[in-house]
Amino acid sequence: MEVLEAILQRRSIRKFTDKDVSKEDVLKILEAGKWAPSGLNNQPWRFLVVTDEDRKLKLATCTKYASIVRQAKVLIVVFLDKQASYHKIKDAQAIGACIQNMLLAICDLGLGGVWLGEILNQEKKVHEILKTDCKNLELMAVIAFGHPAQKGSSSRKDLQELLLEDF
Repeated sequence: MEVLEAILQRRSIRKFTDKDVSKEDVLKILEAGKWAPSGLNNQPWRFLVVTDEDRKLKLATCTKYASIVRQAKVLIVVFLDKQASYHKIKDAQAIGACIQNMLLAICDLGLGGVWLGEILNQEKKVHEILKTDCKNLELMAVIAFGHPAQKGSSSRKDLQELLLEDF
């Protein structure tokens, strides 16, 4: 798939089939994420892959999007490594690029996924469930994905509405 085609075709998918996602595909998605740009090439992202049902069920209690978390075959929990951080805003932007790379890879592989941010409201509980280091890792997002059980849809504003001035 061409990059521009993937960008235009990618949609947030919130329903998944029961079909498993291969470890090979998960590794490709993580690889795409790690190649995102970051300030000073500090690569401040850290990933935790969740596939076991028990942890998914517990994480589902941390978000109003519980059904998405329960249905997804794979969750990638994305953290900011505070020790690798040099500028909070730039690092958050880099992690956004990392997440977008992973979402595009998910699309390219014929899978469907969604970026969950609302779960940040329960960061402490997420750390407790995952037994992660809350002092050095800041929760940034969870990517839920699997084989799509729905087609995504979306619309965008006309480009002229977004331009501050014509060029």
